Amino acid sequence: MGNQFKTALLLAVMTAFIMIVGNLLAGRQGMMIALVLAAGMNFFSYWYSDKIVLKMYRAREATPQQAPELFEMVQTLSRQAGLPMPKVYVIPKETPNAFATGRNPDNAVVAVTQGLLNLMERKEIEGVLAHELSHVKNRDILIGTIAATMAGAIMMLASMARWSAMFGGANRDDDGGGMGAIGMIAMSIIAPIGAMIIQMAVSRSREYLADATGAKIAGSPEGLARALEKLGAYARQIPMNASPSTAHMFIVNPLSGKGLQTLFSTHPPMEERISRLRGIRPPDRPSTPPPPPGGDRRETAGKAFWDKMKGE
Repeated sequence: MGNQFKTALLLAVMTAFIMIVGNLLAGRQGMMIALVLAAGMNFFSYWYSDKIVLKMYRAREATPQQAPELFEMVQTLSRQAGLPMPKVYVIPKETPNAFATGRNPDNAVVAVTQGLLNLMERKEIEGVLAHELSHVKNRDILIGTIAATMAGAIMMLASMARWSAMFGGANRDDDGGGMGAIGMIAMSIIAPIGAMIIQMAVSRSREYLADATGAKIAGSPEGLARALEKLGAYARQIPMNASPSTAHMFIVNPLSGKGLQTLFSTHPPMEERISRLRGIRPPDRPSTPPPPPGGDRRETAGKAFWDKMKGE
């Protein structure tokens, strides 16, 4: 119920914001047009925002035949979490990272980058997958996906206001309700900040909760703690070309974290997350089964999947 309320509140705030912008740009007529657009955007955000995000990163769905080891890990962890088996996607990015998306547990998707599969050990991959499944279990994937879509819409509005001011679209009379050029330029600066605030409204505390729940699902916090250490280092070494509007969805911030991005970070400090994890006492139950004999197979899932995709 808490996340349902957050989702409804997020939709209401975004609708009001778009109507205000419409009024500032084109008066009452602009406000009515913005209301219709907001209604359409809310509908598509609820039903299709997950598909939009997956397409944005060119993610491809994996099958048990294409990525058997990855599929087996997700299946085992889903069973331990008491969740339906989600769809599994692989993102063709060398930077190790992951996110979960979807409306609810019955329509959930777990997406991992090729770099995660290539560079992480099995226990670390399991820790990451358990973290993402915890977002599904805690039912906060919908609000995160909608926030990504809405933040992207706000960025678009900011760009429209900036171009309108540059090419004379701000020259409206007082009765029309339009802003002047200075007002539009101000909006183009303020709107992206508003987008960051919406992303932060998703709450950085959900990452702490997802870490703790993920440790329980995996059977031990150490795999996720080691994964976070590596993910933080790789994020600096192998920058990821990611949209700021979706940064909050990933397990670690894919952006560089410089300047204002640090001030408006959507993720808690990595050191604090790792410290909290290592302070968790492992539950008294076995972890996921060890990998089958045959040595280190951490590259198998990602490489086999993309080799098969290229062959098709």
